[in-house]
Amino acid sequence: MSATPPIYLDYNATTPVAPEVADAMLPFLREQFGNPSSSHPHGRAAARAVAEARDEVAALIGARGGEIVFTGCATEANNLALLGVAQALGDTRRHLVVSAVEHPAVMAPARRLEAQGWRLTVVPVDGHGRVSPDDVVRALRPDTALVSVMHANNEVGTIQPVAEIAALAHDRGILVHTDAAQSAGKVEVDVDRLGVDLLTLAGHKFYATKGVGALYVRAGTPIRSVLFGADQEHGLRPGTENVPAIVGLGAAARLARERLPEAGQGLRRLRDRLHQALAQGVPGLALNGHPEARLPNTLHVSFPGVSGRALLDAAAEVVAASVGSACHSEHDAVSGVLAAMSVDAGRARGAVRLSVGMMTTDDEIERAAAGLVSAWRRLAGR
Repeated sequence: MSATPPIYLDYNATTPVAPEVADAMLPFLREQFGNPSSSHPHGRAAARAVAEARDEVAALIGARGGEIVFTGCATEANNLALLGVAQALGDTRRHLVVSAVEHPAVMAPARRLEAQGWRLTVVPVDGHGRVSPDDVVRALRPDTALVSVMHANNEVGTIQPVAEIAALAHDRGILVHTDAAQSAGKVEVDVDRLGVDLLTLAGHKFYATKGVGALYVRAGTPIRSVLFGADQEHGLRPGTENVPAIVGLGAAARLARERLPEAGQGLRRLRDRLHQALAQGVPGLALNGHPEARLPNTLHVSFPGVSGRALLDAAAEVVAASVGSACHSEHDAVSGVLAAMSVDAGRARGAVRLSVGMMTTDDEIERAAAGLVSAWRRLAGR
């Protein structure tokens, strides 16, 4: 193995913790260890820190602090959104609409509701992985409780027309949730412009730690806790708050807010430079996802005549990336997202997801492209 670590191009799987985030967390891992529910000075200090972080997370998405519920991860937030609304509305409305490219953190609770007698409609996507608002409207029924369509896809990066979908659903009195785990910190995420009632965030996708997330719940949205215990987090998420991680999430939210839109422009430049270098070296390279309406850091491409997994194995000393979602990366089956996009088997087999981040440099882009092109030529016999 090379003494130099491979160039990290898997920022959609997880991000490193920003130094500013680690610095913000350290006091709460050492001397400021109080329980936020305690009434003495140690507890009050922790409670203030949690409240400040709540306000920072709210500011990132144009919400109010009281509308933010801290969770252990985005998966928990998605489960709370779907199952919590189902608990609140299940007696009167028992129909759910999701897109065909949702993350398992949404699809699995949706299937769970279906197993419990709910009706579930899975709306298809086009060849770019985009949902048609017209298809969503056709799926709506008088008993539809909730529509859940992700803001941006974690594999191909396609950004969905959430605002248009939300307006159409609200015209019929239907709640809307979006999983914004991949988009927050990369593009503008504003709950009022999107028009959503619930929105999911994941700390480790924008330079906070793993093990912390948040659910935005618009004031007045009917929802119930799916866990049982004390009344932390507005009664929606019982259990003592993870103060250090929450403080880190607040710091990461502040950084993300301060860096946009400059950060998005920088990510797009690096992504496009990588795409250009790969296209020059790999005849027949195919872009997957929407050519314009996609995350600025995400490049999902298919290398002709080779397996994406074999390619990454061959380039492993130079590049650290994945063939798709980290939740599926150990399997060689065709990605469910690509299948939903009707990508043919050969093209799907050669697919690789490359995602850049705030720490990516121009030199790394050049070396990564050269390493991938070299690996492809060896495998393809060029």
